Amino acid sequence: MKKIAWITDSTCGLSQEFIDEHNIHVLPMIVNINNISYREDIDISKDEIYDLLQEHGEGAKTSQPPYGEFVELYKKLKDEYEIGIAIHASSELTGTYQSSVTASEMFDFPVEVIDSKIGSYALGKMIRNGIQFESEGKDHQEIVKILKTYPEKAEMYLLPESFEQLKRSGRVSTTQTIFANLLHINLLLRFYNGKILVEEKIRTKKKSKNRIFQIIDEAIKENQFKEMCIMHAGMKEKALKWKEELENIHEEIKIQVETLVPVAGVHAGHGTMSISWLKEK
Repeated sequence: MKKIAWITDSTCGLSQEFIDEHNIHVLPMIVNINNISYREDIDISKDEIYDLLQEHGEGAKTSQPPYGEFVELYKKLKDEYEIGIAIHASSELTGTYQSSVTASEMFDFPVEVIDSKIGSYALGKMIRNGIQFESEGKDHQEIVKILKTYPEKAEMYLLPESFEQLKRSGRVSTTQTIFANLLHINLLLRFYNGKILVEEKIRTKKKSKNRIFQIIDEAIKENQFKEMCIMHAGMKEKALKWKEELENIHEEIKIQVETLVPVAGVHAGHGTMSISWLKEK
């Protein structure tokens, strides 16, 4: 019997190669576009989702995996593993965490379910670090203790492209949307304690990008991280350009480029850019 079962959902942002290599159990989020439901990374890739959003973005929605899938997964895992560690997207934005908790309690299988209070790269980094700790011989209790400190260390900022999508998802009000469109205001959003909040209102896209780069520069000066990620909603070339510019400024920092997980991108719109890291201090 294997020791630790690693469980998450498709907001983790991990590559399929890494998932397969480490036998991570990933429950797919559901994306509904143009009245058709897709299981993320099973029926459709993240990049394909953003291609569809360009054409049918209006009214696109996301939902958590069906509860029955959690039950079936934990029923299976209890016969194959001694214990489980599950890390899920912010419970403020999806019911995935609570479904995982409830399903895990149905069986005689000890599972520690952790609310990452975030998603995408930072969530994936939590899992990657946990698996690294396991390979180093740390026991289950020690790994969980460390992982539970991570949600407060996770940072993620977004420059959303679509005010209309944000309004439909309830992230901003109709009044905010009208004034933002009239005044050409760009919102800078930030994850804080599991919620997405408006961090700043900026007049131009150029200034928005400059502000993002300033935030990165300040975090590096504070020695917050040595690895970060640029995420994009269907804008890979732009993300690679950002990466090149940042690497020329901060040669010591490892910068990854990933597709933004659709559970965030669907609400923020095709073209959204994001940055994220996990504080090391």
